[in-house]
Amino acid sequence: MNFTEREKKNMLALVRTTLQDYLAGGKEKNTSVPEKSLLQKAGAFVTLHKLNGELRGCIGQMVSREPLYKTLIRMAKEAAFSDPRFDPLTKKELPAIKIEISVLSPMKQIKNAAEIELGIHGVLVQKGDFSGVFLPQVAVETGWNLEEFMNNLCAGKAGLPADAWKTGIVDIYIFTVDIIKE
Repeated sequence: MNFTEREKKNMLALVRTTLQDYLAGGKEKNTSVPEKSLLQKAGAFVTLHKLNGELRGCIGQMVSREPLYKTLIRMAKEAAFSDPRFDPLTKKELPAIKIEISVLSPMKQIKNAAEIELGIHGVLVQKGDFSGVFLPQVAVETGWNLEEFMNNLCAGKAGLPADAWKTGIVDIYIFTVDIIKE
């Protein structure tokens, strides 16, 4: 999507301001959005990290029917206050949080996992009500090879058998992301 430095800076500021405003009393300010790029509809994830790099929250939406800036506002609040793996973010923690935004390209269904480029593609697996997703960063951060990546995605995230991706019982989708971080 090729965002300008100004657009990236504004997206990060939007997420940080959303968290500050929510922690200060929950009132959302009227957000003016000068950049056309933030009016496009795109899926996005907001990831929060502690200063030591440890994950503090991550929630996203694969596809959005609303403008990107609204998706970022919702995902910021979800990552900070509704990620079931963590307690809600506190005002005291916020200054020590680094924000990362991943804006998703449209998804493309693939038939063969060999098409996945680790570190380039994010992957969604889906079978009925079961689904799981890994952003491209996961392969880089974990050092997993394709088999480990897909096994963990199926079993750890989607609640399916680890080898479900090999048997053809799941639909596999790939996507790329624009990563914007503080």
